[in-house]
Amino acid sequence: MFIDIAEIYVKAGDGGNGMVSFRREKYIPAGGPDGGDGGDGGNVIFTADEHLRTLYDFRYRKHYKADRGNDGGTRKCTGKNGTDLVIKVPCGTLIKDKETGLIIADLTRDGQSVIIAKGGKGGKGNVHFATSTRQTPNFARNGTFGEERWVILELKVLADVGLIGFPNVGKSTLLSMVSAARPKIANYHFTTLTPNIGVVSMGLNESFAMADIPGLIEGAHEGVGLGHDFLKHVERTRMLIHVVDVSGLEGRDPMEDFHIINEELKKYNEELSKRPQIVAANKIDVADKNNVDNFIKQLEDLGYKVFPISAATGTGIKELMNHVHEQVKALPEPVVYESEISEVIYKVEDEEPFTVEIEDDVFVVKGPWLDHLLRGINFADRESLQYFQRALRRKGVIQALEDKGIKDGDTVCIGDDMEFEYTP
Repeated sequence: MFIDIAEIYVKAGDGGNGMVSFRREKYIPAGGPDGGDGGDGGNVIFTADEHLRTLYDFRYRKHYKADRGNDGGTRKCTGKNGTDLVIKVPCGTLIKDKETGLIIADLTRDGQSVIIAKGGKGGKGNVHFATSTRQTPNFARNGTFGEERWVILELKVLADVGLIGFPNVGKSTLLSMVSAARPKIANYHFTTLTPNIGVVSMGLNESFAMADIPGLIEGAHEGVGLGHDFLKHVERTRMLIHVVDVSGLEGRDPMEDFHIINEELKKYNEELSKRPQIVAANKIDVADKNNVDNFIKQLEDLGYKVFPISAATGTGIKELMNHVHEQVKALPEPVVYESEISEVIYKVEDEEPFTVEIEDDVFVVKGPWLDHLLRGINFADRESLQYFQRALRRKGVIQALEDKGIKDGDTVCIGDDMEFEYTP
């Protein structure tokens, strides 16, 4: 089965907590702080693997979590970092953030990797908070949370050659004749619902990948029928073989079909209409010769190379494949076109560190940075509380509150449940 879209949840490891510890040795009963730092959480990394072909496995496992970092220890020992979680996906996988719909990564080459969720930073041990006036800090900083998100995985077929054309024109039959691929074949419309890929061998160390792409109908650029499920796969091919049924046995006009398909490609992506295209005039074994000759002449006048073939009997296929092979060798590697990268790459760093809103006369401060800060504060310890207040001022939170018009005695809410009275 070919699965080309999946939704999964990824969670990077949280950072380990810093340690509150003091040196205790014989003859040194009151040594200084020696609490170590927590280890960093593991990242969630996606890697493209050329040996994978589908997203099938993601149907059964939806949640992926990396290891958290270990907590810091005594004697300034740093906790062990969490192990990265590496998730392998097929080449051609597009990764999008589910909430925003923005592209995170586009993995097209074998071994290409990207960090999708960064692990949290390990917290600082109390050894870092000792000063000349605060020699025994009784607090440490907790590790920050690892990033988490739902992502959409979308696989686009990576093939050198794409077979395009209306349903039931013989694309699946042609692929089965020239490769080991065995797509389902039947004499009715929309037999092929998902792409099939076959490798066409042209001799020792000479081959190319060819994809039988789902059939297309008029209006596909607007999502009609298989619509975008067809067109998104065409974008990644180097060249196209446009298979046309020239027999006319189903009452269709071959020239009209040819122009409809190309118009759909053009409407969806202007670049697709410029992609190298060879025409395979199929079913010549049951077609009128005069009609075939007329069809070939019209397309050759338009500048297309046409090969009369019969996918059922094998007539003309060898000549077609030889020509395609020579063309593929001369064409550059597939490129990502503008329509595929028009969305902004999603970056967590682009988010505001905090926001200040007024709700029912309460100044509400929210932001991922503040959530991380709150985890590392011991509000029962005066020195830890002072550190928290200085951090708010240093990061601009106090200034932002003043800009919003906060007054002495007003209520400030930070995070989910932390409230206090503002005092200048």
